[in-house]
Amino acid sequence: MNRQPVLVGDRLTLRPLLPTDWEALFAVASDPAIWAVHPSHDRWQEPVFRAFFDDALEGGGAFAIVDNATGAIVGSSRYGAPEAEGPGEIEIGWSFLARDCWGKGWNAEFKRLMLAHALSHFDRVIFQVGADNVVSRRAMANIGGRLVEGRTRSYERCGVMVDHVIFEITRKSFAAGPLA
Repeated sequence: MNRQPVLVGDRLTLRPLLPTDWEALFAVASDPAIWAVHPSHDRWQEPVFRAFFDDALEGGGAFAIVDNATGAIVGSSRYGAPEAEGPGEIEIGWSFLARDCWGKGWNAEFKRLMLAHALSHFDRVIFQVGADNVVSRRAMANIGGRLVEGRTRSYERCGVMVDHVIFEITRKSFAAGPLA
């Protein structure tokens, strides 16, 4: 699977993240409110976001999310390494949007684009969400993510261990209905 195709939607285009996207993407990410309930709540800080950005470029699969109307970068997302978690699956994550894009269906639009591409190659897509991140958990439920009982991960975030739960969307569940 090509982990960095250009994916075009009605309002958004996802294109490969480039080193030259740093300034525009950090302008979005430097809003502390974006990260307030995120396990990595310090990601708005330049050195922390720089490490995140560099990791995205190095690991591949990362996208700039571009507003089709303005050409402005409004966020980012990425695919994980194929089958890193299990056979027949790939992860979508590391996603964020500018706050003025919240509550308008933009999350569902870019995830729909990424899911359609990934599910043409894999049986399921997983999403790791901070167990206490109610905003992301609600967003996952809104796009049809199913919580996978008993499947969790723990990561160090901001100096403490943080539990993450796993949501999945399968090829079958994706085909059954549109994302919200």
